[in-house]
Amino acid sequence: MGHFYERKSALTGEVRVSRHEPRYMGVPTFLRAPYAEALDEVDIGLIGVPFDGGVTNRPGARHGPREVRNQSSLMRDINQATGANPFAGCRIADLGDVAINRPFHLEQALDDIQEAFERVSAAHVVPLAVGGDHSVTLPIFRAIAKTGPIGMVHFDAHCDTGDDYFGSKFHHGAPFRRAVEEGLLDPKRCVQIGIRGSLNNPDLWKFSHDSGMRVVYMEEFYDRGPREVIAEAREIVGDGPTYVTFDVDGLDPVYAPGTGTPECGGMTVVEAQIMLRALKGLNLIGGDVVEVAPPFDPTGNTAMVGATLLYEVLCVVADAVGGRKAP
Repeated sequence: MGHFYERKSALTGEVRVSRHEPRYMGVPTFLRAPYAEALDEVDIGLIGVPFDGGVTNRPGARHGPREVRNQSSLMRDINQATGANPFAGCRIADLGDVAINRPFHLEQALDDIQEAFERVSAAHVVPLAVGGDHSVTLPIFRAIAKTGPIGMVHFDAHCDTGDDYFGSKFHHGAPFRRAVEEGLLDPKRCVQIGIRGSLNNPDLWKFSHDSGMRVVYMEEFYDRGPREVIAEAREIVGDGPTYVTFDVDGLDPVYAPGTGTPECGGMTVVEAQIMLRALKGLNLIGGDVVEVAPPFDPTGNTAMVGATLLYEVLCVVADAVGGRKAP
């Protein structure tokens, strides 16, 4: 795969692998992958979705993709814990940001996102997105789940299966209710991990339970631990097509303060890494990391955590893509 990553510098004429340059050099891309304008030689596309028109309180996630790109220069090729090197078996490229032409019209902005991911899906490129708020996952599902409902492993402080909020059905607290209603998500192959926080309505997540989703509240997670919880998640999603979505507010805000709806008492970064690594071997068809809101974290730590999670998701998605490519 070396030739795919080699790029000739217009300034020096030298052919080099940008990921192996000093990390403070070059134009920032996700994980220092090459930037690609064409889809025909790409297996996995890293895609920014700079939209936060669906937030219910603190905006700022529209700036997430740019800062995650910057912090992702800290990631290297090989996962020391698992030995995985996603770049060794797959052609991975940064496809840039979705062009959201109607950012002031929520539902039309979601259409813009869907159209972009439809082009990616039509080219048989597996998407790995960086948001943006969690409302962006719904149009991604609309693009990649056209042949039938998919499963989902969902890390979050919130189930995101609410309903209308101040007159809108579409916001970052409801994408997975809408996805089930639209036949995009199979609730019985859906696991939601890390749910916690105070409520105004005790039945806020009633849809998750009534539809058959497996909801792992933080208290249960604390008692059972990450390995036992993720083992159950693997059983639930089975071998069908599955999507991984990670809202950084699933982490305790000591690790990710820069997010729209932080909730104390969350999981640690290492617990998240343990669970993401344990998804290896599933039939993964895409994923995202969302809700990084850099304005609320001037240290840049939340964006670095987002980049770290992106890399972990990439490792297991690349394993799945490589397995499907193998004869």
